[in-house]
Amino acid sequence: MSAAGPKRRVKTKVAASTKDEARSIGPDNEPENGPDKSRAAANRDAAARAAALKAVVINALDDMKALEIKVLDVRGLTDVADTMVIASGTSDRHVRSVAQKLVEKTKAAGFRPHGVEGQQDSDWVLIDLNEMIVHVMLPRVREFYGLEKLWDMTTTKRAARA
Repeated sequence: MSAAGPKRRVKTKVAASTKDEARSIGPDNEPENGPDKSRAAANRDAAARAAALKAVVINALDDMKALEIKVLDVRGLTDVADTMVIASGTSDRHVRSVAQKLVEKTKAAGFRPHGVEGQQDSDWVLIDLNEMIVHVMLPRVREFYGLEKLWDMTTTKRAARA
């Protein structure tokens, strides 16, 4: 609210060469019937951003010779992330270097990690990339915790669960 009072939405007409081309717009110069269109555009942008992030992550893991890379769609299972990636390293040093290189490559691609956990011990490093969570683990740790079994919900399992 400003000193002059609450903001009011004002409809105006855009000058057009014909009467049929005139459209009603709001104060943000968006069409009044445009929220659905702008929401669809935002969804397309988010999907393109998620696909780009996924490609960067998979390429970084592959470049660093991570083992058994698995991508899980966890939408509908958790609000924390849409995608979870699980990969293994051959040693604690390998796990640490894979995680460090992944953070570097995602930053270079314009994706800022929200947080990185576990780099000290390097048995299991978690990288939070907002809409994606990446786990880089030693094979014995991966087997012990069984994240794939916990989060891998195929379409048939999801339907049975609902």
